[in-house]
Amino acid sequence: MEYYLVKWKGWPDSTNTWEPLQNLKCPLLLQQFSNDKHNYLSQVKKGKAITLKENHRALKPAIAEYIVKKAKQRIALQRWQDELNRRKNHKGMIFVENTVDLEGPPSDFYYINEYKPAPGISLVNEATFGCSCTDCFFEKCCPAEAGVLLAYNKNQQIKIPPGTPIYECNSRCQCGPDCPNRIVQKGTQYSLCIFRTSNGCGWGVKTLVKIRRRSFVMEYVGEVITSEEAERRGQLYDNKGITYLFDLDYESDEFTVDAARYGNVSHFVNHSCDPNLQVFNVFIDNLDTRLPRIALFSTRTINAGEELTFDYQMKGSGDISSDSVDHSPAKKRARTVCKCGAVTCRGYLN
Repeated sequence: MEYYLVKWKGWPDSTNTWEPLQNLKCPLLLQQFSNDKHNYLSQVKKGKAITLKENHRALKPAIAEYIVKKAKQRIALQRWQDELNRRKNHKGMIFVENTVDLEGPPSDFYYINEYKPAPGISLVNEATFGCSCTDCFFEKCCPAEAGVLLAYNKNQQIKIPPGTPIYECNSRCQCGPDCPNRIVQKGTQYSLCIFRTSNGCGWGVKTLVKIRRRSFVMEYVGEVITSEEAERRGQLYDNKGITYLFDLDYESDEFTVDAARYGNVSHFVNHSCDPNLQVFNVFIDNLDTRLPRIALFSTRTINAGEELTFDYQMKGSGDISSDSVDHSPAKKRARTVCKCGAVTCRGYLN
């Protein structure tokens, strides 16, 4: 008869008991146990699936240890997933998945929904004027007042070229929440999954639903810091081989968004030299051109299960800052090797 060591929910390990299979009414946990055992043995044999012999009365210590760690990881990731969904303020759900290794939730990451200003930086999130349109498609709306075109078509897809700023209706506008010029401010509408990549790129983000081309996907948020502080942190990040700094250089180069500790799902989006997301500068309630919001739109149709990526060297102006690497202090810092695998790969992230 087979026996299983059972950890009882809400009770300490000292109360664990051995139970015969017939007493266990938890098919999902038993399936996870079997899968974890199979995965461990497959890894040991470098991908060759093997099974334990029927006369094995006990698991080897290494296998048992792995299964226990995997179970604890699964619980930790579920708790993290629940926390992310409690903190988010948008429609799309957030899922977490790791079928690759034993890495758990990041220990020094805090989910936020909007910019977090560093001490000494003030973000004025109140517009000074708004439109009085009854139909923002056909009247002189906020974009026209700013001297640019309305960014969206009637299908809520972006129609302006990269580098053109987006001016959405704001809190002072008389149009309602269903206004077609309120897209980014509604947040992510798609269910996304933070997953552990199998190519050595750590965590990544994939969509769980099909995303139409030119659709808003997510904002890039983080801590707003000065460019001087960004240079200091950049030295540290480059030495660690990580990149989370995004320069807010729409008109000036005074501020940078750092998503290393504070951020949203975009914190986990990986780089690609051939990305499926494009960066746009957005102005809504804060019209300070030094502090645009950063929105990521799909460049093409993205199928369910496909990883989301953007180019870490891409500016809000729509340019790829290949020349900025040559003319900035970044060239004196450690170079981070790119692992995107694209045919057009430039070789480095910075």
